[in-house]
Amino acid sequence: MDNLLNNITQIILLAFLAITFLQSGLDKALDWNGNITWLKAHFSKTFMANMVPLNVAIIFVLETIAGVLAIIGIYTIIVDNTTVFGYYSSILSAIVLLLLLFGQRVAKDYDGARTIVIYFIPTIIALYLLK
Repeated sequence: MDNLLNNITQIILLAFLAITFLQSGLDKALDWNGNITWLKAHFSKTFMANMVPLNVAIIFVLETIAGVLAIIGIYTIIVDNTTVFGYYSSILSAIVLLLLLFGQRVAKDYDGARTIVIYFIPTIIALYLLK
């Protein structure tokens, strides 16, 4: 119980990452065609237009791994007071968000890029606290 209370900030940040990335991965898995259709239109005037399915697959895998690592990170903090899985989750989450930010900037979707920064801030805080 002490590990839970002593690391509550890190645990809440990891829960945020788990919810964010597992939900996003689940959405891609359950509505693959809808996501691909929307994103093909979104990137239609960019150099990434023909790479949408591959890019979505890469993002899907990375998001899912980041979310699972966050869940494992919560568990290992509570049980072993170890932050290594949470730290790896934070690193991977930051990389995913940077990839998404890059895509939004390429698509000239500046509002979308701005939204990603909202997720990036707690991710960087988690990265800092879990190092």
